[in-house]
Amino acid sequence: MSDRAAVVQQNNVPAGIALMVASTVVFALQDGISRHLAGTYNTYMVVMIRYWFFAAFVIALAARAPGGLRAAVRTDQPRLQITRGLLLAGEICVAVFGFTVLGLIESMAVFICYPLMVAALSGPVLGERVGWRRWMAILIGCIGVLVILQPGMGVFDPWAVIPLISALMFALYGLLTRYAARRDSAATSFFWTGTSGAVAMTAVGLWFWVPMTAPDWGWMAALCVTGVLGHGLLIKCYEMAEASAVQPFAYFHLLWSAVLGLFLFGETLRPAVMAGAALIICAGLFTLWRERKQR
Repeated sequence: MSDRAAVVQQNNVPAGIALMVASTVVFALQDGISRHLAGTYNTYMVVMIRYWFFAAFVIALAARAPGGLRAAVRTDQPRLQITRGLLLAGEICVAVFGFTVLGLIESMAVFICYPLMVAALSGPVLGERVGWRRWMAILIGCIGVLVILQPGMGVFDPWAVIPLISALMFALYGLLTRYAARRDSAATSFFWTGTSGAVAMTAVGLWFWVPMTAPDWGWMAALCVTGVLGHGLLIKCYEMAEASAVQPFAYFHLLWSAVLGLFLFGETLRPAVMAGAALIICAGLFTLWRERKQR
């Protein structure tokens, strides 16, 4: 435990930034593989297999930690922890489905507004105070979303709200995680996230099972590995540096997703998407800056 504390106190920001950027590369690859597989097979089945590997990872991680599985399982708020797990599993299903109908670029450009949703909902959910400056940033981020969706330009595509729903679900998951952290450790929350999500997705995904080809099993293995690798990099990132210092670099996820969308999936990058994403990112960075300043 003392070695872990020493790493945190060191606050190696350059190393933390490098790990955050590396995790965004891995998560973007994961999104691309998810889009490929979900375009051929059912989304529930793809997410179910992904969760099996994720659950195995968190169980192995918990078993090696001090106190073992018994310490990881122990919580006096199981309903909250299960709700978190179900919410994240549902969000992943919505997000992956969005990749198949909208593409990586359009989906991620809207999804990156989730930090602004966290800021907006932190008041009613957590009782935190949100000042007028952050409310202005949230409003600017909303304008950015409207620029991307363009609801007044011709016929509005109803599928365009999918990444917005995904962002809202992920924001709620993040808020519930912060709420759970008041009484549970990060290891406990991580364990319940993986196991409860795996149980839920198995109950749903088995009904949509179809045989997979050998090459696609290879892609599925890659999807599972990138999921574990991405979470591992993220955990190490937050051990190396403060979250407020490295969080802005999470926006690189959009950049890598755009590269994959353009060059692998033949997607297009509309000027409205670039303009709207720029507004959302600027608003999100300002919100992170204000939160760090207040702390």
